[in-house]
Amino acid sequence: MTERPRLRVALVFAALAAGALGVLGGALALAWHRAGAPELAGAFLEAGLIAGFGVAGLLAWGWVVFDTHGARAVEALAANLRAHAQSDLDGGLEAARARHLGDLGPAAAAVVDRLSSTRGALDEAVARETTRLSAEKGRLEAILSDVPVGVLLCSGAHQLVFYNGQAVDLLSAGTAPGLDRNLFDYLRDGPVRHAHERLVDSGEPDAAADLLCATTGEARVLAGRMRLLEAYDVEGAPGYVLTLRDVTADLDAHAKREQLLAEVFDRVRRPAANLQTVVGVMAESADMPHTERLNAAILEEVTTLVRAINELGARYDEGRTDWWPLSQTRSADLMDGLRARLEAAGVALGIEDPGLILRCDGFELVALLSGLAEHVAGRDGCDALRLRLIEEDGPGAAFELSWSGPPMPVGEFEDWLAAPLDVGVTGVTGRSVLFNHGTEAWPEALGAGRSAIRMPIREARRAVRRPPPITRSVVYDFDLLSKQHVAAVADTPLADLTHVVFDSETTGLDTARDELVQLAAVRVVNGRLVRGEQIDTLVDPGRPIPPGSTQVHGITDQMVQGAPDPAEAVRRFRRFAEGAVLIAHNAPFDMAFLQRHAASDGARFDNPVLDTVLLSAVVFGRQETHSLDALSARLGITIPEEARHTALGDTIATAQAFLKLMPMLQARGIVTFADVLAEMRRHGRLLEDLNS
Repeated sequence: MTERPRLRVALVFAALAAGALGVLGGALALAWHRAGAPELAGAFLEAGLIAGFGVAGLLAWGWVVFDTHGARAVEALAANLRAHAQSDLDGGLEAARARHLGDLGPAAAAVVDRLSSTRGALDEAVARETTRLSAEKGRLEAILSDVPVGVLLCSGAHQLVFYNGQAVDLLSAGTAPGLDRNLFDYLRDGPVRHAHERLVDSGEPDAAADLLCATTGEARVLAGRMRLLEAYDVEGAPGYVLTLRDVTADLDAHAKREQLLAEVFDRVRRPAANLQTVVGVMAESADMPHTERLNAAILEEVTTLVRAINELGARYDEGRTDWWPLSQTRSADLMDGLRARLEAAGVALGIEDPGLILRCDGFELVALLSGLAEHVAGRDGCDALRLRLIEEDGPGAAFELSWSGPPMPVGEFEDWLAAPLDVGVTGVTGRSVLFNHGTEAWPEALGAGRSAIRMPIREARRAVRRPPPITRSVVYDFDLLSKQHVAAVADTPLADLTHVVFDSETTGLDTARDELVQLAAVRVVNGRLVRGEQIDTLVDPGRPIPPGSTQVHGITDQMVQGAPDPAEAVRRFRRFAEGAVLIAHNAPFDMAFLQRHAASDGARFDNPVLDTVLLSAVVFGRQETHSLDALSARLGITIPEEARHTALGDTIATAQAFLKLMPMLQARGIVTFADVLAEMRRHGRLLEDLNS
């Protein structure tokens, strides 16, 4: 029962009171008239007043009893029924408040129990049927999360529908881009729009377009490939898949190489031309005087040429590993592959490995070292082979292949390096492997009858405990492909809006003087909580945190050391919440801190704001308790004890409450944002309206 029917019933009781008083007054007047005793008028009037007040009091008491045990009980029962019908609550109906409604409470409880059992059976059947699809979906997500390129799926309006972890790294340096956000918040739009238009105009469903684009923030250059989808959005434009790869490092390496080659030609060309001129003059005039001066000129040019060649060669050697694909390889893996090849060849080799991570081509090094060990083992008088990986003081390491026996002559070693290696690929020699790794190798004598060949590795580091893996889940909602974007927020269905639910913890309750100590937010897109898109940051308030506040939220002064200050935390939140509807529980309190720090930057939050306190009042009535704990209990939401009074824990609980309230609002005919706003303003005396 809503407030208007309660008002009607109150008017009915008022009408009954007026009617009863009218009847009582008429009866007393008639009795006095028939009595024919004017002296009794005062007594009749006194009796009428006493009876009138009594009747009015009894009717008022009757209204209070009916409103408390009838109207309010019916209203609470209706709200509970609506919650179970629309929000998939578990458990039975709390019918205690309906005990004065006779069999209505037990009947409603029986309906809810039957609904719960039917829903449970249906959920079980659906779960059985979708197990296989869920497993396939999980495998597909795992594959897409680990592909080595960024993958984006966009609607025809260039809104993000899908992205993987690599796309997060490429577009926004580790911060989730955001479903239903415009792609051009992260990429410069020109190349993407042109590629999309070319593919649409071509009319070929299998066509693809290559493009080069840049990010809006760090101006990273990305190589992209676009292919259209068969699905069209509501405006009739086809969506597309865009794969991205960072080519900034490649372009930098190529630029350095081209710069070096240009400098080689420039610095070698001039002394070479001078030498040619001098030699030509000498050839034409054999009896030419000033021979000493010509010899000095030749010597000077030759010295300049040699110096330039040596310097440029050293720079080329230093940078050539940047142009060859070398990966981070564990020395243990490399040694295991080497041991396997030599065991197959019947060569015994002792290995000493300190456990390093090398930047190298492991396949080539295994081929080089195994081939060299086999060659040494085949020499007369050479045995007791041993391979040591020596960790050096600088950034590198060195392989030392030693044996008991005579050293290998330099000529023999050079001949072996020039011979092809048995790797199944033509043109690969020991010398080319050394060249690709920017290093050299040489024989040396160790003493005590042992000899060795030493080969440095330029980049090596100690293998430490692997850090926790970065979660690279894929984030998607394919329903966004068919979502229609309405320009006016007020006319947009609430479920179609993008929402950012947030909460804060502070040093106290004074919004003018206290400060933030924690800020968290999650995104709700297309009626779904997107777990991969959230922020949760501690904030350094720049002042001591009172012990009383620490007892509530558990945040101490030590925990916020090094955290961003309130202004920076609010700037990050403003970027995260751009274009979204803000939702909070008791929103005026949290918004006061955000607006204060936004104003210090000359900005303001112009986002629409919803408050779950007011939404709860719309659904359950003002007479209920609307704290977050009470609302969560009413909607069957469990807040873990350790998460209560933490910004992220309360944020997730608020988001879950909003998602459960949304279908209940829709069932009451409250669909668009304007509908919700109008209903909230009817309860405006509970909290301040933030949408004025």
